[in-house]
Amino acid sequence: MIDTQNKIKEFNDARAWSDHGSIKDLLLNVNEEIGEFWNLIKWVNVEKQKELINNNKPLCEDFIGDMIYLVLKISYLCEVDSKKAITDVLEEYEKRFPIDKTKGNHANLKAGGVDLKY
Repeated sequence: MIDTQNKIKEFNDARAWSDHGSIKDLLLNVNEEIGEFWNLIKWVNVEKQKELINNNKPLCEDFIGDMIYLVLKISYLCEVDSKKAITDVLEEYEKRFPIDKTKGNHANLKAGGVDLKY
């Protein structure tokens, strides 16, 4: 993951695109990519979502690739080690969402879910 983060930095540095002032714009871009993906599967049931994703795999890969690129670019601009960040989050999630309490359930406390952070 850190190798990919570094490749993204090299790519952007070579084009003079590593402007820290662009972080807010990159966050907006993440929202745009999420919206484009959502437009593919909105307002349909889970089975139809699966069908649409399977029938549009290259488009889905593009959305996901764009989002990962943006997140890793934001990571290096914020001087965050993406590998450490995801490792730390997964360790936190292991504590917050123990299998015996969360398997087959969600984490929305207001709807009866389990989240041991609170």
